[in-house]
Amino acid sequence: MADLRIDGSQLVLHLSAAEKVEGVHGDLRAPLSAVRGVEVLDDAHGPVGVRAGIKIGTRIPGVIEVGIVQGATQRLFAAVHRDTPRGLRVRFEGTDYDEWIVGCADPESVAARLGLPA
Repeated sequence: MADLRIDGSQLVLHLSAAEKVEGVHGDLRAPLSAVRGVEVLDDAHGPVGVRAGIKIGTRIPGVIEVGIVQGATQRLFAAVHRDTPRGLRVRFEGTDYDEWIVGCADPESVAARLGLPA
């Protein structure tokens, strides 16, 4: 399961080996200074499903969304599975991605541990 961590001055999205295959991507990194907010999502599949679709990765709506999602005006990376339907939306400014959507069993605890702005 994907895991968000702070490593020095960067926010890191560590992907499991399976997620690296599913998303055709390695771990992601972004400067903490680029984080514009973190939001707890009761349905982490929802924000991914309204986009244009997976550009690179694996998607079965409501079951698995792992990869790059390209919308008309936004680009995001998603790592959401059936067993982690809740999650976090991390919003960025000035990075390759506008958002990361990350499924987690206890998004409130992850958000509190990271201590990033809401």
